Amino acid sequence: MKRNHTMMQFFEWHVAADGNHWKRLTDAATGLKAAYIDSVWVPPVTKAVSGEDTGYGVYDLYDLGEFDQKGTIRTKYGTKLELVEAIAECQKNGIAVYVDLVMNHKAGADETEVFQVIEVDPNDRNKEISKPFEIEGWTKFTFPGRGDQYSAFKWNHTHFNGTDFDAKESRTGVFKLASDNKSWNPNVDDEFGNYDYLMFANIDYSHEEVKHEMLEWGKWLVDTLQCSGYRLDAIKHINHEFIKEFAAEMGKKRGEDFYIVGEFWNSNLEACREFLNTVDYQIDLFDVSLHYKLYSAALEGRDFDLTQIFNDTLVQTHPGNAVTFVDNHDSQPHEALESWIGDWFKQSAYALILLRRDGYPVVFYGDYYGIGGPTPVEGKKAAIDPLLYTRYHKAYGEQDDYFDHPNTIGWVRRGVEEIEGSGCAVVISNGDQGEKRMFLGEERAGEVWKDFTHNREDNITIGEDGWAVFPVNGGSVSVWALPDNGDKEPDPA
Repeated sequence: MKRNHTMMQFFEWHVAADGNHWKRLTDAATGLKAAYIDSVWVPPVTKAVSGEDTGYGVYDLYDLGEFDQKGTIRTKYGTKLELVEAIAECQKNGIAVYVDLVMNHKAGADETEVFQVIEVDPNDRNKEISKPFEIEGWTKFTFPGRGDQYSAFKWNHTHFNGTDFDAKESRTGVFKLASDNKSWNPNVDDEFGNYDYLMFANIDYSHEEVKHEMLEWGKWLVDTLQCSGYRLDAIKHINHEFIKEFAAEMGKKRGEDFYIVGEFWNSNLEACREFLNTVDYQIDLFDVSLHYKLYSAALEGRDFDLTQIFNDTLVQTHPGNAVTFVDNHDSQPHEALESWIGDWFKQSAYALILLRRDGYPVVFYGDYYGIGGPTPVEGKKAAIDPLLYTRYHKAYGEQDDYFDHPNTIGWVRRGVEEIEGSGCAVVISNGDQGEKRMFLGEERAGEVWKDFTHNREDNITIGEDGWAVFPVNGGSVSVWALPDNGDKEPDPA
């Protein structure tokens, strides 16, 4: 029987810009495997506007830390050679690597060009607020440090449909290019009327040369890195038909096992369903709806009805396409989509994604190892490790929910014969100390279970009828399971 899979997002926004992050991944691979992580999502690997940029201000897609451009050979995370070595070390340890792709925009152009634009209302991009006029925009990319190696394609203003800065007037705005019948792509999210434009020089996916170049680059990158999949950034801003074509082409290139997950940051389930329909369910999506449920639960405390935690979430409606997460680099403190799950609920939130039947869960680097920056946060490895252990060894089989109290919920996984000692019972409280009477099966009669989180020291004996009462501390989580023979399970923190 296949064991449960777990992904780690192996970076946070403030990871040190010392060029050593690929080395950190190389060094961490053995430990990640020991913690039952079998895939990692790594940050953008391409050259950005500086050696300190996180990679989302992407400059040259073909420079993986190999050429002297933007004042640096390495990226924030290291050199191309170090990246290749890190991926190889992960794969040696049975860990798949998913590379973050930024395909919506380009930044840090080498030269300016003069061209016609129409300014639009930032809050309604379909509303034009000027006649056509000339600006001087940063849209010419010649890549002097790389030349024509790997690709001779050079970008100019005809390959974009929007930009945000007029160098002539030193003025910012949302400027739609007015030449060649340019327009926003209609196959994008409809926030702000049309959300094709996000930032920098916006790539025009109605341009055939652009589409061809980006498809060829996607194939080149996977050949170069031999990675196992991609994480696609900001896809609600990119022509959804192109995402469909891109996913299909990568599948043809690398086989149907090549994995793709997209960041479609929209908590509206109908919008998610329409997107998945458009791309023929070739990719998975992060469950943004569930993230915001967890955030609300953390904020509201005992006023949040835990029985509703999975209502209107992607993992509930599309379990086969949901990638569940607690927090990420955008939701962490001080970042663009800040919605940080508080410490008191963090372990419970991870239990809700790691110990359920559905979804592909992601552990965030910042939660596991800690966060730097203006508000440092300590890592919660000691709280997460027992859940990872239980996920890998225990969380299998039929799932029965006991979502019958607004402040105390529980569920059981009955276990499977193929994995000895599997099965678990999870209880979560956001109020006072509570308990759940739950059924494990008559064949479990007499088994003595313990709390793998070590939040409680009780021993619970399964009754002759297969039922048992499982307690939980107030504002806490307990994960009950049969102790393993030997000393495999993690020690209490």
